[in-house]
Amino acid sequence: MAAMRPFFMVRDIYGASTICFYGIAILGASMIDAENPAVTPAQIRMAAMNLLSLREHSAKELQVKLAKKFASPELITSVINKLQQDNLQSDDRFSEAFVNMRLRQGKGALVIRMELKEKGISADLIDKHIGGNHDNVDWNQLALKAYEKKFGKAPIGDLKEKARRIRFLTARGFSTTNIQYALKRTNERFDEDEDDF
Repeated sequence: MAAMRPFFMVRDIYGASTICFYGIAILGASMIDAENPAVTPAQIRMAAMNLLSLREHSAKELQVKLAKKFASPELITSVINKLQQDNLQSDDRFSEAFVNMRLRQGKGALVIRMELKEKGISADLIDKHIGGNHDNVDWNQLALKAYEKKFGKAPIGDLKEKARRIRFLTARGFSTTNIQYALKRTNERFDEDEDDF
């Protein structure tokens, strides 16, 4: 019988590599062996705290990330609930930080809503952070700013170019009203610049 090498590489059917140490996957697979019953809530909490120390996470994000490391969904859920009770994880704080980040990136309300929903945020929190806390956000001006950053003050040459610009703003999450405002305002500025000559 041949001696087993301590380190060896295994390829799965998709070609992904996993480095193993005496048969236990150490890279490319879950960090904790699925058959290891010794996973404790303290280990899960430590992993969650490490993630939360980097940035705010929604409960759903934590659930997904921790499930990749630990094979105990019940323990993960209980740890996340305890973190919420201790106010260490908050979907409200996550939503506020996420909306502010997306506003700085020039994203529109429609995309921000969709992304928050994908991250498991409730409709009430989405409405609170897109509508309530950000009533002072002028979505029209934000659309105009994103438009001018991308296209400058160059005039729209033809319908194909206009459609391209509309698609850009739509992909950024701006409503039809916001897009119409940005296009109209840009054309007005272009006309004003031409009158100066």
